[in-house]
Amino acid sequence: MKRTVFLFCIMIWAATVCRAQENGTINLGGFGRGSVYGGGKDYNIASAFSELSLRVKAGKGAAFLESDIRFRTGVMYGQNDVTLDVRELYAGYKSRKFDIFLGNQIVVWGRTDGFNPTNNITPQDYFFLSADHDDQLQSNLMLRMNYRPVSGMKIEFIGIPFYKMSVYRFNLFQMGDFVHVGEDIIPEKKLKNGTLACRIDFDYPAIGGSISFFNGYDPYHGYGVTSVELTSGQPAINLASTAYRKTTVGADISVPVSNWIIRAEAAYNKTDNPDNEMFIPNSDLSYVVGLETGIAGFTIIGQYIGKYTFDFSPLPDFSLMTPPSSTDFPGLIEYMNELIDYENRLFNRKIFNQQKKTNHAASLTVTRSFAYETLSAECTAYYNFTSKELFIRPKLTWKISDTLAAAAGGNYMYGEEKTMFSYSSSILNGAFVELKVSF
Repeated sequence: MKRTVFLFCIMIWAATVCRAQENGTINLGGFGRGSVYGGGKDYNIASAFSELSLRVKAGKGAAFLESDIRFRTGVMYGQNDVTLDVRELYAGYKSRKFDIFLGNQIVVWGRTDGFNPTNNITPQDYFFLSADHDDQLQSNLMLRMNYRPVSGMKIEFIGIPFYKMSVYRFNLFQMGDFVHVGEDIIPEKKLKNGTLACRIDFDYPAIGGSISFFNGYDPYHGYGVTSVELTSGQPAINLASTAYRKTTVGADISVPVSNWIIRAEAAYNKTDNPDNEMFIPNSDLSYVVGLETGIAGFTIIGQYIGKYTFDFSPLPDFSLMTPPSSTDFPGLIEYMNELIDYENRLFNRKIFNQQKKTNHAASLTVTRSFAYETLSAECTAYYNFTSKELFIRPKLTWKISDTLAAAAGGNYMYGEEKTMFSYSSSILNGAFVELKVSF
């Protein structure tokens, strides 16, 4: 079936080429690559695949079509993977004042580097492993409209009819034989469960910034306990990714000062949780402040990443509770349920960085090109002072020719026991190599 669909896409691609060449303009491109990622504790080879990307930009007059369709085959986490990925495919109309786009699109909001509190539009697959971090971005089916009332200003409206969840793959974590992750719990595909978002953006030489609004189900979800089974004599805990709705008001700003660029971004996230569900975080204020500069050919970006949680109350210290006697069966059942509730509420707080009332972290990215930009090196480091988690991701890219490039690098994560990075590190730690031909 996938082969048939792929051949159909090739035919459409070829037909578009012929038609556009006759009646309009067309830009064709894409790439082919082989990628291997491995060396972790749980998987010697976590990801190994080959991929073909076909990209088309075709248009006539104000109408246009853009697509990025990828066919991938390989092995992901020990399982054969053959995927046809319609990464982007949308049609639209562009004029001097007004644009409209409809279809699968990737939209990223925010001006800070990598950590964007206002970016609630695009879900991510955090467990897709490749040399390019942007490969984790996923498209949404959406209607997007832009209006430019004056030069340098854009008003953007987005409507997403159907919710799409980020991919966490917690089913790969070593959380014990008694913990099972089931199917995702997502809202029904009805318009009332859709997303509406708006952004007013301005970009001038002396300053750039935006204010934004989002109302919908958050792509960055939590986990809920769907059931606890006792039939085997040992509790079997069933978990599921569970979506929740929120409203976000955000803003960002970028100001160049001499050879520095100052960036800041913040978002207030409002949630409602009348039933005290564990998968819904408290309302919070997330914020990032960053500086970028160039020194001796190096580009350096440093950022502070913070969060303030409203109405925060610490979970009770379960280690101080005295378990009932082995003969008190009803008491043991109650104690077990309270323990399961405690552990999973704590797990969700770790996902949302709400373990404490305030959360503090920092990131540093350093990049530089060498040998007349034939070689480029980059390294990103992150440390969370609250949870004591860190990661380092170095990467080296060699442009062998105008069309051929090779990349190699690695990913190292560390966290104390039962932190998110301690679970992830056994899967995501490792090295990667990639060979890519662009056309």
